[in-house]
Amino acid sequence: MSTYAYKARNETGKPVNGVMEASSQEELAEKLRKLGYMPTQIKAAVAGIKMESLYDRFVRIKTEDLIMFNIQLSNMIDSGFSILNSLRTIASQVENRRLRSIITEVSRSVEAGSSFSEALARHPRVFSTLFINSVRSGETSGKLNIVLNRLAVYVEQEEELRQQVQGALFYPIILLLAGVIVILLIITFVIPQFVVIFEKAGVTLPLPTLVVYQLGLGLKKTWYLVLLGIALVLTAIRKYFETGRGGRQRDQLILCLPVVGAVVRKVIVSRFSRTLATLVESGVPLLQSLDIVRDVVGNQIIASVVTSVRESVEKGERIAQPLRVSGEFPQDAVQMIAVGEETGKLGYMLNRVADFYDTAVKFSIRKLTTLIEPVLLIVLGITVGFIMASMLLPMFDMIKTVRA
Repeated sequence: MSTYAYKARNETGKPVNGVMEASSQEELAEKLRKLGYMPTQIKAAVAGIKMESLYDRFVRIKTEDLIMFNIQLSNMIDSGFSILNSLRTIASQVENRRLRSIITEVSRSVEAGSSFSEALARHPRVFSTLFINSVRSGETSGKLNIVLNRLAVYVEQEEELRQQVQGALFYPIILLLAGVIVILLIITFVIPQFVVIFEKAGVTLPLPTLVVYQLGLGLKKTWYLVLLGIALVLTAIRKYFETGRGGRQRDQLILCLPVVGAVVRKVIVSRFSRTLATLVESGVPLLQSLDIVRDVVGNQIIASVVTSVRESVEKGERIAQPLRVSGEFPQDAVQMIAVGEETGKLGYMLNRVADFYDTAVKFSIRKLTTLIEPVLLIVLGITVGFIMASMLLPMFDMIKTVRA
């Protein structure tokens, strides 16, 4: 297939132009005629990199942009618009330039005869496997509008959960960063000036003061080595976690952490349930759904459980049993999934599980936040207290010397 740039006129004589794939110019001309266009010029598209397109490649597509695209598309399809008209209308309204160009490319592919799912699959970095497979299932079943509505709800709930977690951690992170900056300023600039005064007064520096003073001098002289060392250590840890063994150890450690591990597990259970429910209700085959869920859960330990579930389902068994045996899923969630399988309402029960654990995550995050903040304040208070003590102790000695 080659890419051609074309110019044509529509049924009203209005000039149109664009880019489309075809095996030859003749095939493209025939496609344009079927679309009601009268081709006036067809030539091979010139491969080149424009500064504008290069800039667009670096423009980030936010999750909010994709949510709005999903909601707009589902609403327009529900209102009776065709896919092509919907995509063209949305492309004309989207503010994000990169997303606008991608939607335009998708609409051109659909216009050229590709299915909507095939056009989406050409942009895997933007549209997830979950989205593409659900759309493909909706096209096959003729229920694309229903599938798009479910996907819109799913993406909204996932984003809401993500923002809750980020919002809960925002204040503690700011508090920690502010505390570290203040401590570094004290030990690198304030303490050395006091030490000069103490030495001129002939005061012997106590051990805490010497420790803080030497630490400040070391950081001031070799700060670049410290930063380089931290960067190397973090890079080494990241590279190790990218290996299969390292990734499993990291994910296992996260799940075993006190308080935090419980919150992460609830988030994963919610994501597993919501994703599987969306896929099953959209008509995606169960085995294929489990393959997608395995890549979505974001934890290798749980992903291995999903793999064992898939193997059991492939043998004709149910989902609940391998989940129960694994010990990684809460028993109430497993029981609800088992009831859903027995009653033929698996999608409904999975959504109930997801709703329950979304609520549980909200309470757990609130509890985690109330625990993190005082712990951080205590740690920072002890650190600042030690630094202040190292500064006050020689002051007391200096006052005694002056009185004597």
